[in-house]
Amino acid sequence: MHRLVITVAVAIFMAGCASIPAPTEQMAISRAAINNASSAGANELAPQQLKFAMEKMGAAEQAMTEKDYVRARQLAEQAQVDAQLAEATAAFSQGTESGGRIAGKLSRATRRNRT
Repeated sequence: MHRLVITVAVAIFMAGCASIPAPTEQMAISRAAINNASSAGANELAPQQLKFAMEKMGAAEQAMTEKDYVRARQLAEQAQVDAQLAEATAAFSQGTESGGRIAGKLSRATRRNRT
């Protein structure tokens, strides 16, 4: 009887894990955000924020290889926000008109990730 309970519990746990889809879309969005930040000059103007984004993206990719999709999504979302912050910081440092638009995007992304 004890073995049956354990077997059923393991089967339920594995079925639950299998139902979480890989966050491939979020990973792509986050990679694009990092590329945008880099193109906006974040390497020179916001290196710390860009570094955080890249480190979180690396951890998200590692979580994907481990099939820890919940953690991968969380890290990719954090990487996206860090990259958007790096892009906004770079834009403001350059004094471009796009800074306001980027700040708006960052604000919306931050609010969305808090929920």
